[in-house]
Amino acid sequence: MHQPLPLSTPNRNLVRLTIVRGITWTGFLGAIIFGIEVLGFQLHVMPVISVIIAMGLVNVATWWRLGRPRAVTDTEYLTHLLIDVGGLSMLFYYTGGSTNPFITYYLVPVTIAAATLPWRYAWVIAGASLASYTAMMLFYEPVPQLSNGFVGTGIRLHIVGMWINFGLSAGLVTFFIFKMAHALRRRDLTLSRTRETALRNEQVLAVATQAAGTAHELGTPLSTMAVLLSEMRQEAQDNPLLVEDIDLLRQQVDTCKARLQTLVANADRRRLAKPEIVAAETWLRDVLQRWLVLRPDVSHHIEIPGKRGTPLIATDTTLEQAIMNLLNNAADANPRDIAITLDWTQDDIIIDIRDHGPGVSMNIADQLGETFISTKSKGMGIGLFLTHATINRFGGGVSLYNHEEGGTLTEVKLPRASAGAPA
Repeated sequence: MHQPLPLSTPNRNLVRLTIVRGITWTGFLGAIIFGIEVLGFQLHVMPVISVIIAMGLVNVATWWRLGRPRAVTDTEYLTHLLIDVGGLSMLFYYTGGSTNPFITYYLVPVTIAAATLPWRYAWVIAGASLASYTAMMLFYEPVPQLSNGFVGTGIRLHIVGMWINFGLSAGLVTFFIFKMAHALRRRDLTLSRTRETALRNEQVLAVATQAAGTAHELGTPLSTMAVLLSEMRQEAQDNPLLVEDIDLLRQQVDTCKARLQTLVANADRRRLAKPEIVAAETWLRDVLQRWLVLRPDVSHHIEIPGKRGTPLIATDTTLEQAIMNLLNNAADANPRDIAITLDWTQDDIIIDIRDHGPGVSMNIADQLGETFISTKSKGMGIGLFLTHATINRFGGGVSLYNHEEGGTLTEVKLPRASAGAPA
């Protein structure tokens, strides 16, 4: 079974045209019934009703077509507008032609075409509407009441009809043009966000490429250092304290080599791994435990409200590293009494990290994570940049605020995952 295509801009325009058509012809039907039953219009009822029914069937067929997996083209949209002009012409022919006060409704399809179609097609609709209006001046079945009828206040019925037509046309044109402008603004915003994401991804790729090259280059000096330390240890056999220091240095060099090898080995695995769905509270406590091993100088407390339910979150090792980066920033600002809060709503999981440091300058708070800007005197901002990129990849966001009682409040929002989500 074919699924309908997503509603692109041409498809949405046809949806709006279908709505306008339904409103228009329903209004015409009501006006004709009122004219016949109340004002005593002398009309050929069957042709008029047949035209209205035919346009109603066109609308039903259009709704059916919008459910098909095929995009709307400009030519197809032009055809729909030409059908509207033809339907209006047949209706006006049987209801007074150019003496019908609703004759200027031809401007509605002209306006819609000008707003949505290429200029060649817009001129086709303009020419068809002008030709139809001209024909209605020469060929039509007159309705005497439209020319000679008066309403109770002495105003000609024709003038009242023109007033009603103006209100209907103004409302429909405003509706359509507003929706079109709104769609264009949303499209421009989406394109802008897409360009920003592409630029950020390019920067992340550049950092990753540079990191991989640096990891490869560091292998040689680390191997050289390991060889020299081995020779130095042999020469320092008679000095136990020096041997102990050399062993410590050799251990640190071996650790650096192991970490570089792990970095290269994990790069592809992290790229190909799928996120794991876990309980948010359990995951956050595990991350904190691993972080405290690296930062034994930190004092902290964690707060979790006693809400019902257990929120789930999609995670991988990159997200864990992103949260650790934010925790390290808080610890670098002030390692004492860091407050971590886990909260959640129906759609989001919220992690707040509050430190008691000097705070962050508001001049750069909005730029953190977008470019390589750092709050540290010797920092390059790469950590925050990669943290933002990682959390954005998971559909979340990071915000930094100066807390009213001092320090910085870092807020992380991540979407909640469902138990049935693919891991």
